[in-house]
Amino acid sequence: MQRIRTIFGATVLALLAAPGLAWASGGESLPLNAVTVTHLGPLPVTNSMVVSWLVAALLILVARLATRRMTPVPGGLQNFVELVVGGLYEFLESIIGKVMTRRGFWFFATIFIFILATNWFGLLPGVGTIGWGEMRHGRFVVETPLIRGVNADLNMTAAMSMLFFALWLVWAIQVNGPLGFLKHIFGAPKDDSGWVMKIMMIVVFLGAGVLEVISILFRPLALSLRLYGNIYAGETMLEAMMHLVPGLGWLIPVPFYFMELLVGVVQALVFMLLTAVFTFLMCEHADEQEEHAGAVAKPESNTSHG
Repeated sequence: MQRIRTIFGATVLALLAAPGLAWASGGESLPLNAVTVTHLGPLPVTNSMVVSWLVAALLILVARLATRRMTPVPGGLQNFVELVVGGLYEFLESIIGKVMTRRGFWFFATIFIFILATNWFGLLPGVGTIGWGEMRHGRFVVETPLIRGVNADLNMTAAMSMLFFALWLVWAIQVNGPLGFLKHIFGAPKDDSGWVMKIMMIVVFLGAGVLEVISILFRPLALSLRLYGNIYAGETMLEAMMHLVPGLGWLIPVPFYFMELLVGVVQALVFMLLTAVFTFLMCEHADEQEEHAGAVAKPESNTSHG
């Protein structure tokens, strides 16, 4: 059979098909790596990047529509957006405190909303089934999908994790100072029982500090692999369920789609909570420092007025 190359499979069947159908029909599974669909100069553009740009554009559009004509008594889209943002703010404030919520809310809320939106977008019909391919055994098989689930690409989850790590480092130094940052990791032994015990305590604290540094360095890896593994496994499971019983590929995956909707929320929440808790563990005294600074500033202002 003559191959038909560079055919864009934007057919009604592809639009109604579920993610992964075209790959499975060709006897292949979901690729581990995102596929390059084009180039912007020297920059390769992958199918997961296309979806991330689409989702980002949709979120920006929703934000613009919600804040275009703001009213004191919100309604409609403004009310919904304020409900989501306000709920996230209060939730994070109860976990990491007022200071770190004011400082990092923009990141934690954005990462939660973006991950949730991309997870759900990846479940839409057409994701993974629209692209370039060929005819095999009378069926069109997509070999280069135009769009792919964003968080099923390890590059995206690793980028979000590395961004958090950089912000975590900045926040930790801002709150604790360079010396306090090192003291927080390695500790400051206080013991007056003799120089032998002091040396032993220094060795113990140094070893504990090295282990803490190793665990900190592994946090971005753990964050990225956890999110990537869960989303990739979900898409692979949907693909397998779709071809478990011939002729019932449209019915069997339906319960699993509802489960993946829940998984999308859970994974977005877990990623946000882990980044928030990691931040709190290093900046747990931020609220106390602000209260102390405010208490010191009040007597000074009263003295100046007097």
